[in-house]
Amino acid sequence: MNPVITAWTAVSPFGLSRESFVAGLLAGVAAPVTDGAVHKAAVVPGFDVRELLGRKGTRSMDRLTGLAVWAVGGLTGDRPASRGDRTGLVLGTMGSLQSTMDFTRPSFVEAKPYFVDPGQMPNSIMNAAAGRCAIRHDLTGPNVTLAGGRVAGLSALAYAVRLLRTGRASSVLTGAVEEYSDARSWIEAHSGVDGVLGEGCVMLRVEPAGPRPALAEVLAVRSRIARPDEVEAARESLMDSVLAEAGVASEDVGFVSWSGVAGHPDPLAELIGDTGAATAMFQVAEVLAAGEPGEPVIVGSVDRDGAVACALLRLGSAR
Repeated sequence: MNPVITAWTAVSPFGLSRESFVAGLLAGVAAPVTDGAVHKAAVVPGFDVRELLGRKGTRSMDRLTGLAVWAVGGLTGDRPASRGDRTGLVLGTMGSLQSTMDFTRPSFVEAKPYFVDPGQMPNSIMNAAAGRCAIRHDLTGPNVTLAGGRVAGLSALAYAVRLLRTGRASSVLTGAVEEYSDARSWIEAHSGVDGVLGEGCVMLRVEPAGPRPALAEVLAVRSRIARPDEVEAARESLMDSVLAEAGVASEDVGFVSWSGVAGHPDPLAELIGDTGAATAMFQVAEVLAAGEPGEPVIVGSVDRDGAVACALLRLGSAR
């Protein structure tokens, strides 16, 4: 049987909980925005790492890691991991651009290139957030970080499914995280990105089908790389592929969500901003929150560097 999603949580510009995300999504009113370095920013309201997570172990924790740790805690609070259950973690992220730039800048401007702050080094490593999540929440299974731009969340979901099917984990917490920072704003501006930048983290618990009610069944996840003139063909090919793999007819699909497609609106981004590496996982949260029970849904995303990913889910009734 296919793996299933049995729980999820979200930290978004609508608030610190899944409930606040669902309420904001259903209300259809854009989250408040503030001025950033270049872009307007939709940030998680009231998010202070040390205030929310406590002083222990957070002195050097950056915002991106804090968002991920808080979201993972939303899944482990009611169901803590035990040392023997091999719960894994797969996180899609590009890491903290702000932490990376803060660490590397002194190597260019100080008297010697090695005059850097060693305390900032851990945050500049891409897998810092996943590692801190595992340590704080006692996750002893595989620990994986995937960088894939705006499709990172679907890449993480596909990886989680493979871990379960090969018996390498008993369950997997999988998701994606992105932060707003001045560094990200400047980099996105120089990449030609405009509009509002958002931030947040979505995490799912994915596990083999069993006694726990299924929020959704993961029927298929596929991805590929496409040149700019091949994106539309790649999208069609991937949708045909996941439908064929699952034996689902296209006319039975109840909802289709794509992001990053040139010339097409992105309704979710209009509400919470461009959430970068967390984009595709926020789309999964959207269908879990608002989809109809029993219907197959397609979630797909296109990254500007050519990655295209697509997932087919069948929504359960326990939502």
